[in-house]
Amino acid sequence: MMRDYLWPIVREIIKTAIENRQNLIVEGCYVPFDWRNDFTDEYLVDIRFICLAMTGDYIDKHFGDIAGKSSVIESRQEDSDCTIANLKENNRQCCEGFLRAGERVTLIDESFEKEMETLLDV
Repeated sequence: MMRDYLWPIVREIIKTAIENRQNLIVEGCYVPFDWRNDFTDEYLVDIRFICLAMTGDYIDKHFGDIAGKSSVIESRQEDSDCTIANLKENNRQCCEGFLRAGERVTLIDESFEKEMETLLDV
């Protein structure tokens, strides 16, 4: 799994950003469920972890929009495995894994923008 390969690198990038008082956003697919175990309290105090996931209804209603943005950050050559079923299953696994690890999961049900505004106001 790509996460197993990349997490040791990403973890050190996070530490370096904290040490240099820089802001950094790390995309979730590279973060293991037990990520907190890799940081001491001196790092954890500076990390704001936000786990966003989608409800099944949201995926059903917005799948076209979600799939349409698959190449916004990176140019994907082939994306045939991006189906509603796969997206729901990956989303379910992510929710369950982070919840088991004691993390809060924010579910997007109606509006991505509304959930983000709520999270950023906290």
